[in-house]
Amino acid sequence: MQNDLKHCRLSDLVYNDLSAKIRKEICKMGYDTVKFIDVDGAQAYVCKSETQITFVFRGTEPKEASDVVADLKAWKEKSRVAGRVHDGFYGELEKLWDKIYFIAMKNRNKECTITGHSLGAAMATICAARLQKVFNTEIVLYTFGSPRVGNKEFVDNLNVEHHRWVNNNDAVTKVPPIWLFYKHHGMLNYLNYYGKVRDGYSFYQRIKDMLRGRIRAIKKWQFFKGVYDHSITNYEKKLLKLKGGSKV
Repeated sequence: MQNDLKHCRLSDLVYNDLSAKIRKEICKMGYDTVKFIDVDGAQAYVCKSETQITFVFRGTEPKEASDVVADLKAWKEKSRVAGRVHDGFYGELEKLWDKIYFIAMKNRNKECTITGHSLGAAMATICAARLQKVFNTEIVLYTFGSPRVGNKEFVDNLNVEHHRWVNNNDAVTKVPPIWLFYKHHGMLNYLNYYGKVRDGYSFYQRIKDMLRGRIRAIKKWQFFKGVYDHSITNYEKKLLKLKGGSKV
């Protein structure tokens, strides 16, 4: 849980441009250096220490036209690894790829983690697929509110430990639809309405829990529960509560 909360916090912080305050907070997590990469609207942090490296991808920003366009380009592009992936997510990672690959090659013996929220989670997933044979260590992937990224062949060939977090009625985790032959990857950690982790819920239990969340939201005049539950801040609040209120 400590590592999940840490990567959730990083996925929240990456929505900010790198300031002295944010750099200080990240270094308190055990990193020595933080680099901010920004190419044509696609952004990421690269956090490093002597023994570890973490790639943190920024998610969708409604004011960024390129992010909105990326989310809408739901046709599939041939993956560099195997299978096919969402063209918009593929394109956003491509903007950063040369820089990411160069950094990865120089740090391939370090422990590697990759994380992101929303569009950033999708980019992190494709990045993990590409880097799984670059690093001499096992990659661990942490995603929050991730959409489906690729088809079955892509998912079957992504052999990394993946902690995939879904918060109750998060609408983004339900797109693109399965009838377009998209699949999720990774071990599901489902946060129910009460903020508890439920991995073994049946389909009907999930439906019941999501309805519970929607009904309670309507009573509070919250008509966009799917958007509210997608917020990285709400993911972080629930994970923080699970850990007992202790900061990373």
